[in-house]
Amino acid sequence: MQSSHDADILDACRRGDRSAFNLVVRRYQDRVYQVVQHIVSDPDDALDIAQEVFIKAFQKVADFRGDAQVFTWLYRIAVNLSLNHIRKKRLHTIFRMTEEHHAVQDSSPIPSRTLEQEELRRLVQNAVAALPEKQKAVFILRYYEELSYEEIADILKTSIGGLKANYHHATKKIESYVKSRM
Repeated sequence: MQSSHDADILDACRRGDRSAFNLVVRRYQDRVYQVVQHIVSDPDDALDIAQEVFIKAFQKVADFRGDAQVFTWLYRIAVNLSLNHIRKKRLHTIFRMTEEHHAVQDSSPIPSRTLEQEELRRLVQNAVAALPEKQKAVFILRYYEELSYEEIADILKTSIGGLKANYHHATKKIESYVKSRM
């Protein structure tokens, strides 16, 4: 296949060219994995879900109308599958976070700046994990993936104003969570 444009690649996929879909996977697998990883936190679960994203995309490629960019379509699938995964494992996640919190607590002073940064990263990660699903998705896509509000609105099928409000509330909750534990 000579054309590297997504539209041409997807047209080839619709015609049954499996090698064309392999190009889609190679082009977007890292970005899809990163989105999923930020949402679900568990690297093994993230790998499984990322693989499921591409299976679902392959099954639905004929339904893709092309009114969004390919990565937007894949991100929408990734976010939806990730949120479904979280819903299924909500209790497990809560218990795991509680266990991690107790295991990390230590009475010894933090010996270096690196450990302080690691503790802050862990606190932020726990705060993000505790956010309501919609705020969590918006925060991850905006902060970690650096997507525009327009791209996020397309992925989550919601208004830009609502996204901005969700992002604002998410950042305030994260800030409050971190301050309360430092």
